Amino acid sequence: MKIAYVINSVEGGGAALPVPAITQVMRDNGHEVIVLALTRRDGRAIKPMLQAGLTVHVREGGRKDHLAALTWLNREIAEQRPDLIWTSLTRATLLGQLVGLRRRLPVVSWQHSARLKPANARLLRLMRGLSRLWIADSTCVELETERKLGLSADKLTCWPIFRASDDFPVALPWTGAAPVRIGSLGRLHPVKGYDDLCAAVRLLSKIEGLPAYEVHIAGEGDERDKLAALIARDNLPIVLDGYNADPKQFLSTLQLYVQPSHWEGLCLAAHEALLCGVPVIASEAGELPHTITRSCGRIVPPKDPEALALALAALLRQPQDLARMGEAGRVRVLSRFDAASFDRRGAEILAGLERVL
Repeated sequence: MKIAYVINSVEGGGAALPVPAITQVMRDNGHEVIVLALTRRDGRAIKPMLQAGLTVHVREGGRKDHLAALTWLNREIAEQRPDLIWTSLTRATLLGQLVGLRRRLPVVSWQHSARLKPANARLLRLMRGLSRLWIADSTCVELETERKLGLSADKLTCWPIFRASDDFPVALPWTGAAPVRIGSLGRLHPVKGYDDLCAAVRLLSKIEGLPAYEVHIAGEGDERDKLAALIARDNLPIVLDGYNADPKQFLSTLQLYVQPSHWEGLCLAAHEALLCGVPVIASEAGELPHTITRSCGRIVPPKDPEALALALAALLRQPQDLARMGEAGRVRVLSRFDAASFDRRGAEILAGLERVL
């Protein structure tokens, strides 16, 4: 098959990150893939896609000019003449479904969100019949999609998008010669809960008997000025590192990772931290409570700085145990999301589609 893989944007994060791994499975199984992005945003996902050998077409437009995006996508599909449209995220899915209907092409649609907005859920439920198959990227998203869209078992399946390879670098353990390095990786957006992390660190500073520590947040976004003001106001040991083009390198410098999100889907960054052998403290959001156990981290309620501060304090009191917890986390993600299972599941889905299309 020739597959048109339609995504919202080529922003350096979120659903664009796993595109090279997903499409590699498609190509390894004999299919041709072209990526169509409805808008550029920061464009940071383009380079890894090109490095993976993908052809990428990016529309020069915004996030809300839906009619213009629909016209562009319809024209691209007409020119590329794919056998299948494969969509990712709500905007790409709705527009891809309309073009698929217009061009009489089958559509397959990813679901990445474990918390669909009411308006998006209504639209997707209304249009659900225009996708031949819906694919959830994790267990939590599968449950949410089944509940919100009311899909039958033959219309919904799961392909976890985290491909855990054992060649991932392993972080060096804390030696006591430097502060415990705590980190987080993500957009500076309200949903990531970094204001809650600032509040938790402020509370943490009042707890005695902890080793020296520093917190690094690698990412960019609209919340930068707000977060910088909170950090300066309370003189917090938090550094806004900016966008990091090499997440593996950043994660491998940490002894502890924090994901204070209000909601998530799979959350690749936290899973990659575990793969680096770094224990994770995370909100009870998305797939995180399905993966993280007390052997490799802590789960806390979202939007609860006090609970987050207490969890941080509990692990900081025994910094010598962080490496052991990190190793347990690495073993866990390699067993839950091993590369062979990722490749095999993708191949099964593609073979099933070939039989029915």
